[in-house]
Amino acid sequence: MRGIICQAAALLALAGPAGAEGTGAEGYFTIYNNTDGNVVVSFYTNEGDGWSENWLSADAIMPGDWAEAEFYADEGPCDQLITVGWLGENGSEVLDDPIAIDICDASNLYLEDNDIYYD
Repeated sequence: MRGIICQAAALLALAGPAGAEGTGAEGYFTIYNNTDGNVVVSFYTNEGDGWSENWLSADAIMPGDWAEAEFYADEGPCDQLITVGWLGENGSEVLDDPIAIDICDASNLYLEDNDIYYD
């Protein structure tokens, strides 16, 4: 299993260590791609003032892989909308429906073939 680290401020992705678990309250959470064959190409947040840049930068999350997302803002709302972009035909991005998440309570975000949830 391979992991990458997503840093919101710099939108930087790096090779990461074995799976880590944190909480949004600590400034980071882990995104798991638990799909059978879908590639995550983008991850966006919206705290009420529009969608962020793609947190994943140039790196995708392959099926079975994970990424650690890290916040660098000192403050901000816990309640956010997120949306995930999947690799579509001919390299296009297919956006999932946005879902609400309490980013401060999230330790792990699970992306499955027909479901997105967190704990």
